[in-house]
Amino acid sequence: MRQSRPTKAAELKREQAGRKLAERFAAASLETLLNAIDANDAETGAHVRRVAMYALILADEAGMSAKEKRSIERVALFHDVGKIHEALFDITHDDKALSAADRHAVHTHPERGATVLAPLNGFYPELPRGVLSHHEHWDGGGYPRGLVGRRIPLTARVVAIADTFDAITHNRRYQTGRSVQVARDAILAGRSTVFDPTWVDLFAFPPVFARFVATERLTSRWVQHVHQRRTGFPEPHAPDVSFRWHPGRLGGRGLPASDQPRKTAR
Repeated sequence: MRQSRPTKAAELKREQAGRKLAERFAAASLETLLNAIDANDAETGAHVRRVAMYALILADEAGMSAKEKRSIERVALFHDVGKIHEALFDITHDDKALSAADRHAVHTHPERGATVLAPLNGFYPELPRGVLSHHEHWDGGGYPRGLVGRRIPLTARVVAIADTFDAITHNRRYQTGRSVQVARDAILAGRSTVFDPTWVDLFAFPPVFARFVATERLTSRWVQHVHQRRTGFPEPHAPDVSFRWHPGRLGGRGLPASDQPRKTAR
């Protein structure tokens, strides 16, 4: 007896289910990569989470859609993934000021990061492009491609401001964190040269800048709290951002309760 061929509707439904499952695996891959950044380099993990928080402030104030915000958040969270490459790890974790050769090596991290993320291009095409471009300058003086103006992906233009703000206001091994006012002045000084002037104007608008200040104070207090009370496994030195992939998304199942990691009592 001949079996009936599946209907077009059934085939379409199967294709959609397969695509949805693939998207969930892609999302899980990103979550795994973020966890790997946290585990391999807690300082970078904390930095990218703070940058995501600042970038989302700008996106929110600009009235961007939920989809656009997710794209910006992804680029912010993975913009420095290239720095955990073995060729750069020792340089970025040295207390000494960077030499010219060190700086040249560090300048390869956008390309290294884009290469890491390239396999997910089919699901998140804006992600490797944004990571590759987050050190491009509005006037074409950035790297690695010397893009000018709106040729720089929007995600990268937003993340560049958030990244600079956090880099100035938080301690690094070779630099002491400075005030939010110093960060504001530096970003204003880069208007129309380093940064997109429209986004700089939004950043400097008093109510928006006030949100940056409040967030910076929150993360600074959180860092101090963790350093004083940390026990057991280390945690990122920043509050979690609205990362949208959680255990349980794959097929509706997470780890069994017996296998869930235990949280250290505080």
